[in-house]
Amino acid sequence: MSTTTMPTTAAEAPRRGTGRVGAPLVVGLGVVALIASVAAAMTFGAADVSLVNVRDIVSNNLGLTDIPVRAAANAIVWEDRLPRALVAAACGAGLGLCGVVMQALLRNPLADPFVLGVSSGASTGAVLVAVLGLGGGALGLSAGAFAGALIAFAVVLLLARAAAAATSGVILAGVAGTHFFSAVTSLVVFAFADSDATRGVMFWLLGSLEGMRWSQVWLAVAVVAVGAVLVSASAHILDAFAFGDDVAASLGIHVGRVRLLLFVLTALLTATLVSVAGAIGFVGLVLPHAARLLVGSRHARVIPTTIVLGALFMVWVDAASRTVFAPSPLPVGVGTALVGVPVFVALLVRRRKVRG
Repeated sequence: MSTTTMPTTAAEAPRRGTGRVGAPLVVGLGVVALIASVAAAMTFGAADVSLVNVRDIVSNNLGLTDIPVRAAANAIVWEDRLPRALVAAACGAGLGLCGVVMQALLRNPLADPFVLGVSSGASTGAVLVAVLGLGGGALGLSAGAFAGALIAFAVVLLLARAAAAATSGVILAGVAGTHFFSAVTSLVVFAFADSDATRGVMFWLLGSLEGMRWSQVWLAVAVVAVGAVLVSASAHILDAFAFGDDVAASLGIHVGRVRLLLFVLTALLTATLVSVAGAIGFVGLVLPHAARLLVGSRHARVIPTTIVLGALFMVWVDAASRTVFAPSPLPVGVGTALVGVPVFVALLVRRRKVRG
């Protein structure tokens, strides 16, 4: 796999986005839209729940009011739909954030959070738990996915270090790790899984937000919040990396150490989100490009914009995935791919027109 070089001069950077819209305006409008989207998403489903019901239920559970509501509606909104929407938003924000970091560190606009083999490793860990019965329940599945993701990340780093080829070595090592762990996953499913286990495993591997609980909401939101703070504090470093290692080093940045720390942060964030929701693709690839088209390429602007766009994207993809094919929900990873591919093609065409 060849790398695609990012802009090499400061003059080229603004042409990557129109720069006509201010980041504070985009983020502010995005936050308002996100709140409205989460509220709207809670009205979608087999059970009829209105926006007024949603408002009353949320207000009651926050201790702000004591409005009589049906117990069934309260359970549907507060215990099922709201946690699911919030986890979707957190996953979209976190994966988009990881995409920003990976594309800057690797200077490759096609990089995404799974280039480090984290997703395939998480899939292997989850399959080992689900098929071979290591651990138990959802906690065992999530723990297995997280452990598998970290093991895969360690393997990819060792391969990249052995290759000693900087960013291209990381990408090639990620490709090798991804295919290896994907092969192990397929082998385990083929050799040991029955038809029911295979169906369950495949549904998880394609990304699933079924059965989200508040404990998973707090975990996903907490890790994304920490990641957002750390990455935002590193925005100027990512700007330097986007122009090459030599530029970063000339600015006093310890290139190897900082790159490793940001890789580790990205891997931990991706591993946590994959362990919660399964493998969800295209979010980290597409949303950073959309953000750059809106606010330009400065990472201080791109990071918050990507976070908001990623959260919005995932909330609506999840809402569509669980309603269009009701009563059988579509795996959310399939939804992100179906939406993400056309969007990515449109972004590529728009990018060519802007640069032309």
